[in-house]
Amino acid sequence: MLTLHADVVGSLLRPPELLQAQEHLRAGAISVDEFKVIEDKAVDDAVALQEEAGLEIVTDGEMRRESFQSQMTAAVSGFGESTLDAFLWGNWHDEQGLHRKRRPARLGVVSKLARRRYLSVDEFTYLKSKTERIPKITLPSPGLWVNFWSPRRSVKAYPTLDAYFADIVKILRDEVAELARLGATYIQLDAPHYGLLLDPKSRLFYERQGWNLEKWLSRGIELDNAAIDGFPGVTFALHL
Repeated sequence: MLTLHADVVGSLLRPPELLQAQEHLRAGAISVDEFKVIEDKAVDDAVALQEEAGLEIVTDGEMRRESFQSQMTAAVSGFGESTLDAFLWGNWHDEQGLHRKRRPARLGVVSKLARRRYLSVDEFTYLKSKTERIPKITLPSPGLWVNFWSPRRSVKAYPTLDAYFADIVKILRDEVAELARLGATYIQLDAPHYGLLLDPKSRLFYERQGWNLEKWLSRGIELDNAAIDGFPGVTFALHL
């Protein structure tokens, strides 16, 4: 018998009041405590929306993140300075047509990665306290972080991609272990690079980082498995 289910992939649109509060916080017009009240309400509303739709698996809408992957750079030192453009470069299509954004020239890991705090544990514990449904938390896949490795800027910290990805995987495994300890049973790895390799221009970027197509496929699978292997009580999903 085939069993089907539906759940939110991760992100939901941030409400206008949260977007405004983010601007006010950056400008110093509201305090961190005042901002958290607004942010918590955005999460509460996202959970309520999913529950009202009848979903058995819910997320927090990723309301606390600048990007679906930005909790890594927020929680881990060594990535160097970056803005939202670090996650948004490339070709984008909307109702106005095609938009091209160049990859930031100074993007790249500059020192050994060190976790200052967990990436998503606070997100998960708050979400778990707000629902009786299955809470899903999302984490960025290891291969996605080639975006922050530069053959020019990163080699002093990480002479090879293998050395760099070893630390990325360790950070993600530690995160999964803590989430599982706290009761997480459904974790999603976001945006592994497999689909991007189908596009010749995207594939060229990956191959310029030092690995050919075959290695990106084989090592990518190994990296994803390394991040999630050995957690029998957790269901893992991939967002391609």
